[in-house]
Amino acid sequence: MLSRLIFWPWFAGLMTLVCGLVAARKSFSAAEGLEKVLVFGPIFFSVPLAVFGAEHFSNSRAISQGVPSWVPAHMLWTYFVGAALISAGVGIALWLIQARIPAMLLGIMFICFVLMIHVPNAVANPNDRIIWAVVLRDLAFAGGAFALAATSMKPLRIVAIVLVAVPLLFFAVEHFLHPEFAPGVPLAKVTPDWVPFRALWGYVTGAALLITGAAMLVYRRRARFAAILLGSLITLLVLFLYLPIFLTAAQPALLEGINYVADTLLFAGIVLLAAAIMPGGASQTAVSRDEVPAPASHAR
Repeated sequence: MLSRLIFWPWFAGLMTLVCGLVAARKSFSAAEGLEKVLVFGPIFFSVPLAVFGAEHFSNSRAISQGVPSWVPAHMLWTYFVGAALISAGVGIALWLIQARIPAMLLGIMFICFVLMIHVPNAVANPNDRIIWAVVLRDLAFAGGAFALAATSMKPLRIVAIVLVAVPLLFFAVEHFLHPEFAPGVPLAKVTPDWVPFRALWGYVTGAALLITGAAMLVYRRRARFAAILLGSLITLLVLFLYLPIFLTAAQPALLEGINYVADTLLFAGIVLLAAAIMPGGASQTAVSRDEVPAPASHAR
């Protein structure tokens, strides 16, 4: 039973990653310097969508319990959201459909999650920092989706930047207050003992979050560069912290481990997507095929 819970999310995420990397190879070759990092934004965004979507099918009974009690047909909504996440993830990774359509719908869906599930939970438990982190996390995910859809829509770009920047500032404060917890999205995972200078990584990540969030809201010229560096840092955390945690976890913790990997990778993706719509690059990075410029390009 547990192997089924782990296999399908892992398989869906891995296949989406491979397909996304193949589809983005021309964009990566065309980009220059740090702009190459931005090519990974849509890929890092799409892979966790496939992971979470597959989990809606492999772990449907547990996930259905998170549907508000006043909403009928819990299992139906669980499967529907799972199918939507997988379709959007694959479509964005392979550019099978215009990115704006699934991205806009995803952003709206994340906002619905916040309003229908997370905000009521936060109101019922106002002193629980983890619940508030989840509220801000899904707002950031919505911001990333809107950033993917906002290549030529200035009002939506502003909304996307605010929805990403405000959670970055909140997460920065959480990292300074609780540096012993695993850096990235400040949830309940404590940094393992095998990580050297555990508290230092919390402070470093908190400083990066603070600088990037403030730059997005106040000093836009440097925000693009700061967000690229932050997205790169979070990606490194996925590779050298969360992925080893997952690979070395005991069986009961494997599902939690893959969720932390996907969560943090999605966070890296939304930061890079926000960077792509910020001014200041040598050339504006495009996130949809119909807007590729000369040298640069490309829940839960």
